[in-house]
Amino acid sequence: MNKRLFLGMCVTPLLFACSTASRQSASTASTSQSFPNYPSKRQDIVIQAMAMLDRGYTYGGKKLHTGFDCSGLVTFVYKESAGIPLKGSAAQMAEVAKSIDANQAHPGDLVFFNTLGSPFSHVGIYIGSGKFIHAANEKTGVRSERLNHTYWSKRFEGYRTLFA
Repeated sequence: MNKRLFLGMCVTPLLFACSTASRQSASTASTSQSFPNYPSKRQDIVIQAMAMLDRGYTYGGKKLHTGFDCSGLVTFVYKESAGIPLKGSAAQMAEVAKSIDANQAHPGDLVFFNTLGSPFSHVGIYIGSGKFIHAANEKTGVRSERLNHTYWSKRFEGYRTLFA
């Protein structure tokens, strides 16, 4: 089964809760805790990032039809889903985002890595539960990974947010 179709089938029921007052209140409370500070924008960022899974990788890529590199993916997702303009490399994004502790990180925040021997050389979008989405390389394209994977945990530099 196609990953995008599968994710759409899993996420869609969560987005369209029953319109009764009691269920709507429970849904809103849950969303607010998962996505604090601009909950609808954070949720849109995560959904858009998931929709990009399996897209191709292109060095310097910032467009849907040509593929993405790591910063291009983040730029595209933030602009299209939340209207937040970001520019530049992963290191430049790290400069404008506020550093936060792991216990303050929420879906929609950014995760940074040192993959090239220089600080903040790779960026991804945190989606919760210890996972992030990023444009990995030409072989794998856009994919989801676990932060505790040996490769990523050794290179992890921290969480940053644009929602503080």
